[in-house]
Amino acid sequence: MLSSDEVVHAIYAEPAVVAAVRDHFGPQALTADGRVDRSALGGLAFAVPDGIAFLERLVHPRVGAAREAWQEAQRRRTPPPPLLVCEVPLLFEAHLAEAFDAVLVVTASEPIRRARVEARGQDFSALSGRQMTEDEKVGRATRYVVNDGSMSQLEEWVAERFEEYRT
Repeated sequence: MLSSDEVVHAIYAEPAVVAAVRDHFGPQALTADGRVDRSALGGLAFAVPDGIAFLERLVHPRVGAAREAWQEAQRRRTPPPPLLVCEVPLLFEAHLAEAFDAVLVVTASEPIRRARVEARGQDFSALSGRQMTEDEKVGRATRYVVNDGSMSQLEEWVAERFEEYRT
């Protein structure tokens, strides 16, 4: 599985990206040792005019290139994996759904989503205001699950989908 979070962490470590973030948002977007401070950057991106759009222009093409390289590398394996899974949090907003054979959405009720976002120190209203509604995502999904339950329930659903799609 390709995790977008791992890819984005690696991108934010690239010297050119660090420099661009510093130039656009100032030194407060970096940690004391010069790395991108993603927590600080989250707040700055919403506070600075064009902040979100700037980050999207900076990061999204790099994420796309990393995803394509990973997919190609997986297809060249012998034997190739039975299934490739990419986690893409803004799939519909970035107009990428057509690049995949199926789109599975993991959602939750609003109170659960709000609590999870706020536990990461992020502004739920600011984030959700920039994203497609959960109902729209569910309506466009091939399959979806409401993940208000336990991790084991989610893992069971994922295992069922794996069996469904690997054949």
